[in-house]
Amino acid sequence: MDNTHELPVYADQDRPVRRHHSARYYAHHIKESLTTRLSKLVCTIFLTLLAIVGIIGFILWLGLRPHRPRIFLHDFSIPAISQGIGPESAQINFNVTARNSNQAIGIFYDAMQVTATYQEQSIGNSQLLTPFYQLPKNTTVLAGTFSGPMITVTGTQWQQMLDDRSRGTVVFRLELTAKIRFRIWSWNSKHHRMHANCPVGVGQDGMVLAGYIDKRCPEYFS
Repeated sequence: MDNTHELPVYADQDRPVRRHHSARYYAHHIKESLTTRLSKLVCTIFLTLLAIVGIIGFILWLGLRPHRPRIFLHDFSIPAISQGIGPESAQINFNVTARNSNQAIGIFYDAMQVTATYQEQSIGNSQLLTPFYQLPKNTTVLAGTFSGPMITVTGTQWQQMLDDRSRGTVVFRLELTAKIRFRIWSWNSKHHRMHANCPVGVGQDGMVLAGYIDKRCPEYFS
């Protein structure tokens, strides 16, 4: 058979055809790439700033969050129970401290009342101090004496105290109720009513027992 009229076959016919793109095509792709990178950069910067603002806000919140005053009992005595005299001559002496532990927050004490109780019954109360302002990181001594008409001990209560004394310990409670406001820079908060309950025991000499000295009193708001 004569194959002289067949067309020649070239091996390079199977090679892929190289496409040539225009300058507009490359410009478009470069623009898309730059836009994507710019968007990622903007998002990264925004999220970083958001995180920084959140951290700063959290630190400020921790520093400016008001903490209630810390009340500590240092002394309490009722000498009359060891002197063989009646309740009409009794005196109750107390000494507590109020500690403002806030770093940058002052406290206004607009009113404060102190009450001594025995077996859940009031035996004396008084307004402690005139209004005052307490600076941050400051301790204020609150001391006073109940006597005369401020003492409301009945004959029955007095006899029960003497019976407790004979057994070694007479337990009282000193209650402080204060109307306070917090001051943050030039801003003053609303009034808060703070309570502190200080359990205290006295011995046969009418003086506070060592186990109750310098103890922190539970505080709460109402």
